[in-house]
Amino acid sequence: MDFSNAPLPPESQIANVIGFPPELDSPPGSTSNSSVTVTPVRTAAHTNGATSIDNETKAAGAGTKHPRRALSMAQERKLLAYLDEKFLQMMRGYKKRSETSSELRTLSAYLSFARHLLALILQIPPIDPSTSLRTAYLLRLTGDVLGSVVGYPLYIPTEIESGGQSPDPKQQLHELLDFLDDLDQAWLAVLQSQVWDPNEGTGVDLVIDSNTMNAGLRSSPPSQTEVARLRSLLVGGEAALEEWLVEEKAAASGKTMKGGFGLNDDEGDFGGDVSGMLEQMGLLDEFDELFSRTLDQIGNLGGYVVEPVDNMDTS
Repeated sequence: MDFSNAPLPPESQIANVIGFPPELDSPPGSTSNSSVTVTPVRTAAHTNGATSIDNETKAAGAGTKHPRRALSMAQERKLLAYLDEKFLQMMRGYKKRSETSSELRTLSAYLSFARHLLALILQIPPIDPSTSLRTAYLLRLTGDVLGSVVGYPLYIPTEIESGGQSPDPKQQLHELLDFLDDLDQAWLAVLQSQVWDPNEGTGVDLVIDSNTMNAGLRSSPPSQTEVARLRSLLVGGEAALEEWLVEEKAAASGKTMKGGFGLNDDEGDFGGDVSGMLEQMGLLDEFDELFSRTLDQIGNLGGYVVEPVDNMDTS
């Protein structure tokens, strides 16, 4: 995931948004090695072939600081106010995308803005009651992105671009598929009630110091309603993307475009076959695998309990 390529910028770090960081595990002065891990209770079908954290994974994540409790009310208020304002800013930028004053005129600019929101949302602790905030805002981001990206053209005539150059259609499409792959990984972590590790760019099981654990600590999975909505968003979004590509290819007819997207250049003449176009770009496999992790995970959710690490089955 792109988050692991470089440290998160300050504006994408939740501690800088809420004013102070969520409380972390291994607090100063703690000498106890006793810890617990929030792990999913899987169905028989889900457990088949699945394992808990193995020793290698635990060792690799030993130095990672994970949140050990939900956000406080003050932290929630700051974060919600910030996120709501940013979602509004993104919506306004999208609606004004055809205006020169908009900061989100291109698909690349929109995806960059959305990636900032994704990074923040993933840092919300998956500990109740904060768990529901992470799910709700990730659903909101998913719906907004899938509904908006198809409103951008892949080909923009040079004359309307203030910089005098059209965005590379192939590059924009690659950025889109890369973001959607990030979103797929994000949902997999949320469905498994994992904490997001921005350094590794993946979800990891949540380990909490037992001496500071609140009684009844839970990390609730998304509700059936939320899972149904998520599946509907992903399936509908994928269908809309396919239709969008057909329309974009037709709109580009007769224009020679960068990145092998045009119809009149030797390497870009794919007739009416969008799959052929994607294959020529080297993006067909990525498109075919859209949201594959999330859709495979849906339907295998159960409740979540807290188990001591020493008692976990690591076989």
